Amino acid sequence: MITEDHRLAIQYKYPNLLEVDDNLDRLIRSIELLSYVNPLNIEKEKHKFFASKYAEDPEFKYPKLKFDPYKLHRLFYSQRLERIQDTELKNLYTEIIYYYANMVQCIKTIGKGKEFYYNSLNIYGTPTEKDVQNAKFILHFNDEPASVDMEKVFSTEEAKAYFEDFAASYEFPVNIKYATHIAADSMVSNATKTLLIKRNARFSQNQLLTLANHEIGVHLVTTFNASLQPLKIFSNGFPKNVETQEGLAVFSEYMSGALTIKRLKELAYRVLASDSLIKGYSFADTFDLIHNQYKLNRNDAFSITLRAHRGGGFTKDRLYLSGLKKIYRRYKSDKSMDLLLTGKVALNNMDQIKYLQNLGLAQPISFNNLAFSENRSNNATLDFILNNLK
Repeated sequence: MITEDHRLAIQYKYPNLLEVDDNLDRLIRSIELLSYVNPLNIEKEKHKFFASKYAEDPEFKYPKLKFDPYKLHRLFYSQRLERIQDTELKNLYTEIIYYYANMVQCIKTIGKGKEFYYNSLNIYGTPTEKDVQNAKFILHFNDEPASVDMEKVFSTEEAKAYFEDFAASYEFPVNIKYATHIAADSMVSNATKTLLIKRNARFSQNQLLTLANHEIGVHLVTTFNASLQPLKIFSNGFPKNVETQEGLAVFSEYMSGALTIKRLKELAYRVLASDSLIKGYSFADTFDLIHNQYKLNRNDAFSITLRAHRGGGFTKDRLYLSGLKKIYRRYKSDKSMDLLLTGKVALNNMDQIKYLQNLGLAQPISFNNLAFSENRSNNATLDFILNNLK
């Protein structure tokens, strides 16, 4: 927790830095990409796609922008970085400005096909050959036998009660709301510190444990840790933090004993769906790959295809598997995860975070992930897979 005296000392020593940090905070708040890239008419288009026997690509509609992209770009590039005397800090904020200016361009082109896809590539990249090989390797394994834990018998109301009970173990308030226009069954809105549950979704016992450890155990933990940092960029996100943050979140599933072969295969399908974009696949082509060639049921295949094709080609999903691989290797090397939970940061920010801590511009974490303290996974096949990813 930052005391008022500490805050005043930082303000006195780094006035120009805090001015830029505050300015960027006001600009970045309005551009949460996921709030714009999720289609408004998913269910309607899903019904039409199935009715066409998977032949007619959906025509998705997206939320209207609540900001002027040109004006926002101009404001990003008008920041007076030359006033920041520390070269390390100046370079960090230069990277941040370029990253979020690219994000604005990405949001501006949502729904514009290849134009959006190429902007998405600037932020999230595309699967490597090793990523694709890892995905195909995972798909060779059989799912666990069907069990009661896997049956989707819980309502959204029951899910809300479960998440509230789970969150009671953490010493921060959890705001939970229902949402219609989200691609996942549950997700965190970082801007509002809210856990969103997809209205009318059904959940299994295992899925509830998975989502609780993923969304609350990591995404909300880093949200609340970030809110206690002197610099707001910890909340808004360092450049290219998604791979690390999603890797931590899936690793939390693993440590809690929630991660299954089936779930790991879902991440593998996402890599293949992302890879299909660079091959020029249409929505129907990607769906055919996942549903007909890899035999995933049509509802799950539609969801994975939607996540990859939304906006015009969205490659974020390819990062979950590579992120898990990197975090798992860190765990096997017996390295601490604490720095990675300080906020929305990436593995390649470790030295920068240590530097900020030495300057008094970053704090140790206030909240930890409870699953990280003990490995509850007893799935030997899962360990074999994770130990053999390239």
